[in-house]
Amino acid sequence: MPLALLALAISAFAIGTTEFVTTGLLQDIASDLNVTIPQAGYLTSGYAMGVVVSAPVLTILLTRFNRKYTLLFLIFLFIIGSIVSALAVNFQQLLVGRVLSAFCHGAFFGIGAVVATKVAAPNKKASAMALMFTGLTLANVIGVPLGTYFGQHFGWRAAFWVIAALGGVGFIGLLALVPKQANERSNVLKEIAVFRRPQVWLALLVTAIGFSGLLASFAYISPMMTDVAGFTPESLAWILSIYGIGLVVGNLVAARFADKALAPTILTLLALLVLTLLLFTYTIHIKPLALINVFLLGAIGFGTIPPLQMYVMEKATGAPALASAANISAFNLGAAGGVWLGGAAIDAGYGLVSPNWVGAITTGIGLLIAIYAVRQKRDLVMKTSC
Repeated sequence: MPLALLALAISAFAIGTTEFVTTGLLQDIASDLNVTIPQAGYLTSGYAMGVVVSAPVLTILLTRFNRKYTLLFLIFLFIIGSIVSALAVNFQQLLVGRVLSAFCHGAFFGIGAVVATKVAAPNKKASAMALMFTGLTLANVIGVPLGTYFGQHFGWRAAFWVIAALGGVGFIGLLALVPKQANERSNVLKEIAVFRRPQVWLALLVTAIGFSGLLASFAYISPMMTDVAGFTPESLAWILSIYGIGLVVGNLVAARFADKALAPTILTLLALLVLTLLLFTYTIHIKPLALINVFLLGAIGFGTIPPLQMYVMEKATGAPALASAANISAFNLGAAGGVWLGGAAIDAGYGLVSPNWVGAITTGIGLLIAIYAVRQKRDLVMKTSC
């Protein structure tokens, strides 16, 4: 294994941890900064919106630079954002730190994936890319629960100091281990032109709306599991580990099915996510069933990511880098929208469980769009064959 992949995986672990670490510390942050739980939830949606804006923009702006130096710049920006978050004395400063960290997210994974394939042997490119993304996966199994533990025992700011330190380790690893790589010049206008295709926009809509239901629920998992299900705050770390294990299982299983039957896999996963969110609404008061639902949320919700990414790439042939970045934006746009809608339902007085049925509705809409997109494709194939 090239050591450069280890540096990429460590950096991915740090970035993945910071993305969702606030979900386990929602009540602590809300209490300390004198904001409501829905307002604290905006720390997740604010991060997501930062990714939405920055992923395609930075991908375009940074294509001309050496990839190694680009990755170093992005992880440095991440470290600065983490330090700003750790030093924040009010909600607004913390939100600024979160957005700064988010700016590195989309471009780092897009460019990092290319670097991973370049340092690997020709017959090991897929494995190399998977190894880098293992860091992102492990962040949800280990990083987020550990961040929750540190935050609960040493104050929520401690979690961001640890994340900043992880980013520093990633920076040193990238500096020492990643070789310099010139970036191939691409025709940006040609890549942008693929967005004239209706199927590309339908695919991005499926991603954004279909995925939104997961974050509508998960962003408020902390108060749901403590205030409604009856678990202690100390239990949140291992509850989030259960979610992370589901994520790993879902990614592995869904990717295999997607390789064989892409569209049916997407439709099945979105339907299962709707069902899981509805069941969570009615079973959350039963602890064993609540834990099973947490696992299913991770497995099914994040299981949608590989097939949806493949689907967009399939529709945007000729513009893989920009399409990949646009789909990362779509995922995070859906995440931001889901968090906002879930918080709005709580603010409206529907209770802490309401984000689940809100998420079921939005993912259900995404499922309908996916069905329409698949039927459009079949109709087009039939017309072409005739």
